[in-house]
Amino acid sequence: MEKRWYVVHTYSGYENKVKANLEKRVESMGMEDKIFRVLVPQEEETEIKNGKKKTAMKKVFPGYVLTEMVMTDDSWYVVRNTPGVTGFVGSTGSGSKPTALLPEEVDRILNSMGLEKPKADVDFEIKESVKIKEGPFANFVGSVEDIDVDKQKLKVHVNMFGRETPVEVGFTQVDKLI
Repeated sequence: MEKRWYVVHTYSGYENKVKANLEKRVESMGMEDKIFRVLVPQEEETEIKNGKKKTAMKKVFPGYVLTEMVMTDDSWYVVRNTPGVTGFVGSTGSGSKPTALLPEEVDRILNSMGLEKPKADVDFEIKESVKIKEGPFANFVGSVEDIDVDKQKLKVHVNMFGRETPVEVGFTQVDKLI
């Protein structure tokens, strides 16, 4: 069983309370190996009132909480019976399991909140030869000249039109040459 993200419907205005209740229940019922993260998607909103700039956090999906979990009968029961939860989004009946969010939906939501996926381990070295496997420079071979761990990018020098040209690519866009 793999962990996936599910959308939980709550009473409007109770999102943070549901998050806190669910986190307490996970701990007290020993479900840390099944229920991992509980998020209330929010974004910063700036408004101007009386000529003053005010920044506040606004819920992106009022009435909903995201839960990263392994869907089992036990984890489903724990979430479903948390005070303030009215059900899962995507379940078709009272006993049916809900539908998980697609990975690209989760990525979009997490990125908008400034929560990226865990960073990949850096397995590249300066001057190492790599082949670009996707993007406009696909199939070009070059050498790694710079590694930016935070941005998950490499600067690779490729030979284009007889000249060394630096191109920036993501860690996942290249393969090592052996």
